[in-house]
Amino acid sequence: MNEIHMMSLAERLCLTAAFVFFMTGLLTGIWKYWCMAQSPKTAAPRYVDIAHRSSLMYSFAAVLLGWFASYSVFPDWLNTLGAVSALGFFALAIGTYIIHGFLRDTSNQLRKPHTLGTIALPFWIVHGFMITLIVAEVGGSLILGAGAMMAIW
Repeated sequence: MNEIHMMSLAERLCLTAAFVFFMTGLLTGIWKYWCMAQSPKTAAPRYVDIAHRSSLMYSFAAVLLGWFASYSVFPDWLNTLGAVSALGFFALAIGTYIIHGFLRDTSNQLRKPHTLGTIALPFWIVHGFMITLIVAEVGGSLILGAGAMMAIW
């Protein structure tokens, strides 16, 4: 049987996310260059730059999580839950950066008052999202990493 078909769902999700995030990083890099070329200060808006760099960094984080998943001693359902949790919030973070970059509505999404374009966001939405993001990214990565560490040690 082909090795690719023997990959777990968590591994396939991680590799797919790595590809999507990497391509997003390359495409936002074109956007960043275009913004810099149009700017008298040769600078892109902050969240265009953040979207570009975070996409590239998350692509490599997804590969790392995929390696952890490949070694993890935990059951596939738990590894998949860990991967979906971390990767889902990586994607939501990138999406948020792209939206702020497109709207050019802030240079710091956590600065009060919280806005999305011209819409004021309640404090609890932004901070609730951030707390959920922390739990999902750290928790999902912990599941995959701990499972891998248990396998190798």
